[in-house]
Amino acid sequence: MDTTPDRPVTTTPDPSHEPATAEVDPSEAAGSGRTDETGRADGADGGPSWWHRDHPTFTALSGFFAGLLFLILVPGVYGAVLNAVVAYDTAERLFPYVLVALLVPAVLLVVPRTRRFGRYMALGMVSTAVVVLGVGGLVLWILVARG
Repeated sequence: MDTTPDRPVTTTPDPSHEPATAEVDPSEAAGSGRTDETGRADGADGGPSWWHRDHPTFTALSGFFAGLLFLILVPGVYGAVLNAVVAYDTAERLFPYVLVALLVPAVLLVVPRTRRFGRYMALGMVSTAVVVLGVGGLVLWILVARG
C-alpha cells in the first residue's frame, strides 16, 4: 500500500495559531491580571489559556485537594504545636479541640458563594477518611489474623 500523495501537498499556517502581538502600554504595571481577547492572562507565557479560576474543574479539584490536605495537615500540625508548647499530658487532654476546625468546611457549605467549593472539600475529607480508615483496618486485620 502506497501512502505517498499523487500531488505535492502545500500547507499554510493557520492564522489562529499565530502568536498574538499586542501593543503593551509601558505605563501599565506588569502582571495586572487583565485578559486579552483570546482569554490569556497578561504574563501567561505559553501556559494553557483555559487554566484559570473560571474553569469548571478548578473549583472541584482545588476543593477536593483542600479537603484532603485539611484532614491530614490540620490535626498533625495542631498536635505538633500543642506538644511543643505544653506538656504531653496537657496536649493529650487538649487534642480533641481540633474538632473545632471542622467548622471551616461547615461554614463553606452554608455560604452560597462557597457552597460548591465546600461540597468538594467535604468530599475530599470524607474520601480521605474512608481510604485511611479502610487501609488501616485491613492492615490491622491482616496483622491479627497472621498472629
